[in-house]
Amino acid sequence: MDMERVKEIGGDLLDTTVIYLEKARVEVNSRCARYEAWQIILVAVGITLLISRFLKWLDHPRLTKKQRVVQSFWRFLKGLPIIKGKVKEEVAKNVKKIGEEMYPNKEGDRFLTELPADGISQKEILSRLESYEATSIADWKNGRVSGCVYGGTEELSSLCSEVYHRFAWTNPLHPDVFPGVRRMEAEVVAMCLKLYNAGPEAGGTMTSGGTESILLAVQTFRDIAFERGIERPEIVVPSTAHAAFDKAGHYFGLRVIKVPNDPKTHTVDVKAMRGKITKNTCLLVASAPSFPYGLIDNVEEVSKLGERYNIHVHVDACLGGFLLPFMEKAGFPLPLFDFRLPGVSSISVDTHKYGYAPKGSSVIMYKDKEIRNFQFFVAPNWSGGIYATPTMAGSRPGALIAGCWATLMKFGENGYVKETKRIIEETRYITEKLKKIDGIFVFGTPLLSVVAVGSHKFDTFRVFVALGKKGWNLNSLQFPASFHLCVTQRHTREVSNALIKDVRECVKEVMKDPGKKAEGAAALYGTAQSIPDRSIITDMARGYLAACYNTAMGDQN
Repeated sequence: MDMERVKEIGGDLLDTTVIYLEKARVEVNSRCARYEAWQIILVAVGITLLISRFLKWLDHPRLTKKQRVVQSFWRFLKGLPIIKGKVKEEVAKNVKKIGEEMYPNKEGDRFLTELPADGISQKEILSRLESYEATSIADWKNGRVSGCVYGGTEELSSLCSEVYHRFAWTNPLHPDVFPGVRRMEAEVVAMCLKLYNAGPEAGGTMTSGGTESILLAVQTFRDIAFERGIERPEIVVPSTAHAAFDKAGHYFGLRVIKVPNDPKTHTVDVKAMRGKITKNTCLLVASAPSFPYGLIDNVEEVSKLGERYNIHVHVDACLGGFLLPFMEKAGFPLPLFDFRLPGVSSISVDTHKYGYAPKGSSVIMYKDKEIRNFQFFVAPNWSGGIYATPTMAGSRPGALIAGCWATLMKFGENGYVKETKRIIEETRYITEKLKKIDGIFVFGTPLLSVVAVGSHKFDTFRVFVALGKKGWNLNSLQFPASFHLCVTQRHTREVSNALIKDVRECVKEVMKDPGKKAEGAAALYGTAQSIPDRSIITDMARGYLAACYNTAMGDQN
């Protein structure tokens, strides 16, 4: 097609457009002729304000437009008089049931709700503590619990008790007063950085646990995004990423964009993750491993995404943090997951899980100390002096830092390699045995310490509840209905065989009538999973948390 023809077609299009615009102008003017100018202006301004208000309402800092609309729909529906009362009544009934199960009514039992007039003796205090300790239902000492307690041996308890006695009153908020605690924290962080192949420019801090480590990472990269001029930062995470990322989004006003898992591997779909990246994305997340299924995301591919789009990548290794670095020496090599990947900017590791330290310790690491600076909080103009803290807390228990340091010293690298080898071998033994049970399946290929079980033939919650009646305290999962076991030091071959035997028996019983609906607690799990309005589940969960603080349970007479 020559240029003359192109110009001719272009001219025709222009003429046609002008004609239609002229017709539109005449039509609009004729319709507006009966109105005065001030009326037209008023209507125009009113419509503009309504549209602006609607768009502002739709542009929620934490929710996508779809989530905002869905949430408002359910809120409107629940607010209808015919529904409102029934929903409240049903939620209250379930919350009451939760409270009764948490604190069964025992005659003569009552909570302390005020200070004693005079202090009581040490003997009586220890007696009361003994009675509180005896209320534990789950038999964690004999390995019938999933995760929860990772160490807890008598020898380690004795060491940490001595350490706590020596450092009970220390506080790293005052490093000039307690320089030894400051040194121990710095050494714990340095040891973790070494385990994860960080360079000399890397840095980190200790925290109170995995949730705080994740919160700090998200806050850090949010603030970096602000520096880059991103007004509405977003983080992109796998659908199986820890709920602490949702918590971070809730606390810091960020959108948490969920990426579906690959239906075959049950790890994050990296291609789908790429499709979720926008100009507002400030952080990509990979789990090593994920809490629900214990599977390691393709950290290497996520790292490449981060490099390609100049976005920071966080590796959540809280659960497997003190297994991953020792896997290769234990005879179980893994793909790269640490700072050797150039796209990885931060890693969270829990020392109070497979590091066997006392509860309340974790480490957040950054590949560069300049990144870590964004985590630190400084109030330079406070009348009480310059206030600066490395983490969320002000005062922190120095005894937990000392207990963590002592635990790492006690095990040493060879000790951790030995424990890793034993736990991984036990996990793989359990995995292979469970795979042979007809009616259930194991999610993906577990490489670390978690085995998740589901079924295509029946409601898995029925097996979960049946195992609970046999004394097992496992983790229930949803979407789909399933459960998992997190293997710890407590799971010996004897415990593993007992679990496998009980799973086989429970599955066999359920398979007699696979289509039967769940009852009792199992029905509650299933119902909760199927309720589309998740705010109802939120209300029930809040009721559960409130029950934890209820001192009106039991006989108050």
